[in-house]
Amino acid sequence: MTQRLTPDICVIGAGSGGLTVAAAAAAFGVEVVLIERGKMGGDCLNYGCVPSKALIAAGKHAEAIRQASDFGVGIGAGEIRVDGQRVHDHVHEVIAAIAPNDSVERFRGLGVNVIEAEARFIDHDTVRAGEFEIAARRFVIATGSSPLVPPIPGLDDVEYLTNETLFDVKQRPAHLLVIGGGPIGMEMAQAHRRLGSQVTVVEGQIALGKEDPELTAIVLERLRVEGIRIIEGAKVTRIAPSARNGEASAGIELTCEDGDGASFKVDGSHLLVATGRKPNLEALDLPAAGVEFDRAGIKVGSNLKTSNRRIFAIGDIAGGLQFTHVAGYHAGLVVQQILFRLPASFRPALMPRVTFTDPELAHVGLTEAEARKEHGDRLEVLRFPYAENDRAQAERRTEGRIKVIADRRARILGASIVGAGAGEMINLWTLAVSKKMSLSDIRAYVPPYPTMTEIGKRAAITYYAPLTRNRWVRRLLGILRRFG
Repeated sequence: MTQRLTPDICVIGAGSGGLTVAAAAAAFGVEVVLIERGKMGGDCLNYGCVPSKALIAAGKHAEAIRQASDFGVGIGAGEIRVDGQRVHDHVHEVIAAIAPNDSVERFRGLGVNVIEAEARFIDHDTVRAGEFEIAARRFVIATGSSPLVPPIPGLDDVEYLTNETLFDVKQRPAHLLVIGGGPIGMEMAQAHRRLGSQVTVVEGQIALGKEDPELTAIVLERLRVEGIRIIEGAKVTRIAPSARNGEASAGIELTCEDGDGASFKVDGSHLLVATGRKPNLEALDLPAAGVEFDRAGIKVGSNLKTSNRRIFAIGDIAGGLQFTHVAGYHAGLVVQQILFRLPASFRPALMPRVTFTDPELAHVGLTEAEARKEHGDRLEVLRFPYAENDRAQAERRTEGRIKVIADRRARILGASIVGAGAGEMINLWTLAVSKKMSLSDIRAYVPPYPTMTEIGKRAAITYYAPLTRNRWVRRLLGILRRFG
């Protein structure tokens, strides 16, 4: 027997965006059905942000031990010992600590009707999930994305890892091969290198190619210094098991082709495929709902509505920026429209992003290239290095800089930071861009000393440095001095 439900809102997908919509609606006493076919918390909790940052943290501790002698701290003789099982346990302990916040039990306690099944549209305003048919006033699709696995010949003949399986590995890879030099690939490459693995990254174009090349160069140099081999402009043409000491399954061999067409091979023990993400569309039967989509995801307007006015799409499935905080922001915009009938519009330029390598690479607003395309040469590009910051010197974290883009009226258009704590420091600049603040606003605020955040104010002050050499300003000062 099929049971029919008629809630006010039906949310499909219990990742960060879907959970936010469900919790907010339930808090206002609105009837909500939440459908999830897999794990509550979605990719971020189980396979993405949370486990990756836990692994990065383990790698940072290992690197801190290696650098301890720089501070006069001894660590004894011998190599650092890394317990792969304990690292694995640490990652999953972090997931377990956060999981109750996203659990079925918690959301049912909030008043949300959670259905653990796969959702499929059967018409423009009805979804079937397990034994239920849900006819809601509004639907929110938040099914997220999955690893994109390219059709490389031979890939199916070897055991390979994606972000969904990487964190189940209990023993340290001897030599991790990474296909893909984007944020996920580079973060995991550095974490594994710091935990004792050899690492080789093969990238078809430029590693971290979506970021400012001036700042990216600092990150890539650090990774290479730490011993990571980064091969750019190379295409993987074939993958095969490699034989070691007569054991056919002992490793993995990549056959690659460089930009000149020359072939070469790379051999390793494990393979991580980090070549991007694809939207989770297949099971939804979107044509039945009259929802338009393409390979990038569901087509939405700036208000996140689909071609079916009853249906919204948020997060990765909406075909734009694929970040947990973006999904959460989407959720707020949708709640605003569904519950309060208030207009809302998503502005991608306000969304910050961080690559959690060490040094971190953070950005918000327009890059220099984007700003020049939009504003021509009517720009101010301001920089300030970590090396001239007292806290950075005290902690020996002097590699990096801030880069601020402003227009000729000193309005802040964007900011990029590479260095220690960049992911935390970008918060101030996200506020500045969203509120259309000027460099004078940053110059006027007082950061505590000594903090690395001071580099932002120092960068803003450089905008006013030419005034000290302006002859009219100097004449004015001379006149004012005559009055005592």
